[in-house]
Amino acid sequence: MQTAFKEWAVVIDALNRGEQTLILRKGGIREKRNGFRLLTDRFWLFPTQFHQQAEAVTESARRRFESRQEELGDSVVVESMAEVTDALELDEWDRIARLKGQHILRERVLRERFEWGQKKGLFALQVRVFCLAQPVAVPPDPSYQGCLSWIELLPSMPQTGLTPVLSDQEYARHSARFLQATG
Repeated sequence: MQTAFKEWAVVIDALNRGEQTLILRKGGIREKRNGFRLLTDRFWLFPTQFHQQAEAVTESARRRFESRQEELGDSVVVESMAEVTDALELDEWDRIARLKGQHILRERVLRERFEWGQKKGLFALQVRVFCLAQPVAVPPDPSYQGCLSWIELLPSMPQTGLTPVLSDQEYARHSARFLQATG
């Protein structure tokens, strides 16, 4: 598996800590009129600073915002992969609003994403996250640049040594809360 999903570093930090198991996505500008599409149900989490804003996240996440600016030269450190257990396209604001407390994004940011483009809505991905025993430094490549969701990693990524961030029981609680909120 070489497919990676680009997401704000601060969001990936929350996923890696087990503080959230939810990714809310509209799609990258380079994905044009088709918007976001789920290409695979297993992918690496590729942290990015692109478009990331400290004021777009909750206060607790904001305090860690600066600490997640870690860099290894120009490399990006990939620490984890995600497995999608539920994927929904939410086209009613109420269903998104009920997810409050399950993610670190501020309501204003979600509302902007919900309204952006020709079609109102957001994709909600419930993901189980697994961390690598040893993070991998991914060297820069032009194909990783820009506002897009999916990239193909060039280095060979390890397929073993992945440990779940949350226990089965903890993840089941998160998942049940997500399904209850989205109806």
